[in-house]
Amino acid sequence: MKKIIVFLLMAFAGPFAANASFSDTTRLVPVKGAANFRDLGGYPTSEGTHVKWGKVFRSAEISKLTDEDLKLLLQKHIRTVVDFRSNEEVARAKDRLPANTTYVQLAAGSENLGNIMSQLPKLNSGDSLMISFYSQTAHLKDKYKPFFEELLKMPDSSALLFHCTAGKDRTGIGAALFLHALGVPDETIMEDYLATNDYRKEENEKMVKMMVQMGVKEQVARDMAAVKPEYLIATVKAILKSYGSVDQFMSQELGLTQEKIALLRKKYTN
Repeated sequence: MKKIIVFLLMAFAGPFAANASFSDTTRLVPVKGAANFRDLGGYPTSEGTHVKWGKVFRSAEISKLTDEDLKLLLQKHIRTVVDFRSNEEVARAKDRLPANTTYVQLAAGSENLGNIMSQLPKLNSGDSLMISFYSQTAHLKDKYKPFFEELLKMPDSSALLFHCTAGKDRTGIGAALFLHALGVPDETIMEDYLATNDYRKEENEKMVKMMVQMGVKEQVARDMAAVKPEYLIATVKAILKSYGSVDQFMSQELGLTQEKIALLRKKYTN
């Protein structure tokens, strides 16, 4: 296991740690009322296929979508929205959805985020807190198994959007698991994860400014606003420790049998 973790650190932290960019303007969905809204299509897989465009999207929260944005979602055939936020987050900013859209809230693991925020003014760095958050695995089954069930049953004529508040942590883990299931190489998965730093650049600066005004040290605010290789690696390390491999975790906890993996790849790659 140590060799695997060392490989991950070398493969991910080195090339992508500083100002990593994997932002493709063809990937960005130009909505006015949400940030970090992008298509997960186009990524190559280890089998020589590519993730289909226009089928699965990731985003930050969508409570401020405009009427024009909703029309765009309809044009993209988004018929299912999976929301990884807590009840409290949803109450503060309820999703705006196109007509006849299926809404699925998967709040597991999001219930105690307010407690995390209350710790921030005491910290000098946010890394340890973020790594601790990413290392928690107890909620992963309840959060991501239903997510994959939605993907598996989605009609071929429809698309799915999943999101949390910033579209970077809970959404980032969901995107990583989805792309892994399709056979996308680990390096590409990390590139997609880190691209959030580019897609959220303006929003992150606003977030940092707001947190500093609330008494949080600037470095802590920047750590909390960003995504870093070591954050996602913390999830991988925790999964390896408990399950031996990501594939074993997906089979055992998420119910992704070989048959279901094959169906996912049939539905979402070509």
